[in-house]
Amino acid sequence: MTTPGPARKRRRIGRGSKAFRRITGGLALLFGLLTVGFAYAALSPTPQTAQASSVDPAQIAAGEQLYNNSCITCHGQNLQGVTDRGPSLIGVGQAAAYFQLSTGRMPAQENQAQMPRRPAWFNPEQIDQLSAFIQANGGGPQVPEGDLTNDAQLALGGELYRLNCASCHNFTGEGGALSQGKYAPNLHEATNSQVYAAMLSGPENMPKFVDSQLTPTEKKAIISFIKYNGNAISPGGLPLGGFGPAPEGLVAFLVGMGAIVALMLWMGSRA
Repeated sequence: MTTPGPARKRRRIGRGSKAFRRITGGLALLFGLLTVGFAYAALSPTPQTAQASSVDPAQIAAGEQLYNNSCITCHGQNLQGVTDRGPSLIGVGQAAAYFQLSTGRMPAQENQAQMPRRPAWFNPEQIDQLSAFIQANGGGPQVPEGDLTNDAQLALGGELYRLNCASCHNFTGEGGALSQGKYAPNLHEATNSQVYAAMLSGPENMPKFVDSQLTPTEKKAIISFIKYNGNAISPGGLPLGGFGPAPEGLVAFLVGMGAIVALMLWMGSRA
C-alpha cells in the first residue's frame, strides 16, 4: 500500500480550499443582499396617501340610494361604467367624486368636449354620501380633512405651480384654451378642497399628481400660491387674461403701429 505523495496532498488541499472559498463567498453575497434589503426597507420613505375620516354605514347606504337614482344609468350597477355613456368609477375614489359633484360637472347635462363648471346639483350632505359610497365600493384617493394650505412654503408653491400648472392655467391661474375644444379652467373659482381633489384625480386633460410626485405638503403649498394670486392687488390696466408682458407688448405694438400707419396715410392725403 502506497501513501499519497506531497503533490497529491497539495492538490487535495487546493481543491478543498477552493470549494470552501466558493461557499463562503456565496454566503457573504447572500448576507450582503439581505443586509441591503433590510436597510432599504427600514430607510425608504413610506408612501403618503391622503386619507379622510371614516364614514358610517348609514352614510354609505344613503349614497347608494342616490347613486341608483342618479348615476347608475351612465356608470353601471357596480361602478364598472357603461360604454358610450360614462366611465368606470372603480379606483377613482372620493377625490374624483367630490370634485365632479361639487363643481356641478356631474351629473352631466349633455356630452361636450369638456364638462363646464355649474352650480352643484346635490347639496353638500348628498355629495358626501355619494362620495362615501363610491369610495367604499371602488376605492381610490381621498381628500384629507383640515387645513389644505401651507402659507409657510408660499415660495415653494409658486415654483411648483410654475413647473406643473402654469403651462395650462397660466401664471395667474385664470385658465387658458387647450386643443380639441378643451380648456384649463379658472382656478380662482375653485375651493381649496376642489383644487386638492383635482390634483389627486386628474379631471379632463389634467394629469394626476400622486404623493410620490407632489407630496401633501407640496400640494398645500401650491394651493396657498393659487389663493395668494387670487387675492393679489391688481396693478391696474387691462389684464389681457393675466398672461403677463408678452400679450401686453404685442397689443401695444399692434396699436402703436396701427396709429403710426394711420397717421402717415392721413399726412399723405393732406399733402
